[in-house]
Amino acid sequence: MTEKEKMLSGEYYDPDDSELIAMRLRARLLTETLNQTSAEKPEERHRIIRALFGSTGKVFHIESVFNCEYGKNIHVGDNFFANFGCVILDVAEVRIGRDCLIAPQVGIYTATHPTDPKKRAAGLEYAKPITIGDNCWIGGHATINPGVTLGNNVVVASGAVVTKSFGDNVVIGGNPARILKTI
Repeated sequence: MTEKEKMLSGEYYDPDDSELIAMRLRARLLTETLNQTSAEKPEERHRIIRALFGSTGKVFHIESVFNCEYGKNIHVGDNFFANFGCVILDVAEVRIGRDCLIAPQVGIYTATHPTDPKKRAAGLEYAKPITIGDNCWIGGHATINPGVTLGNNVVVASGAVVTKSFGDNVVIGGNPARILKTI
């Protein structure tokens, strides 16, 4: 297996692999261009995001500053909105459904590191995919951790740290996030 194949399958991989370095550089150059492109040029911003992401719906909007790791592992549905300061570390796939809203300063992180100090010191990494259903709203400064799946119609309260998966129709919040109410 290549290091990219290992990475995408959730196995330990070497992030210093030349293919992965080239992919990260491509993403950084595209996000740099996106973040420097005026809000008065929405068509150009859409073109950059479509080149960066694995897939998008027809309608989407991302405010600058936006950052991601690879870009190609991000898939968003129609009517997607990400506000200022969104960071998506898409070492594994990130799938976000339609009609989703991401508030300012949200972090969505698939990347993780070994707890074994020898493996960590060796520079190995791994990742777990994240899936966010349709019609979700992620509040400001929320953090979505590796391996989390959120169902449809989930609301994540501001500042929540989501460390486990939740089903449909719930409001979650806190650290670690727990169900605050059923919708």
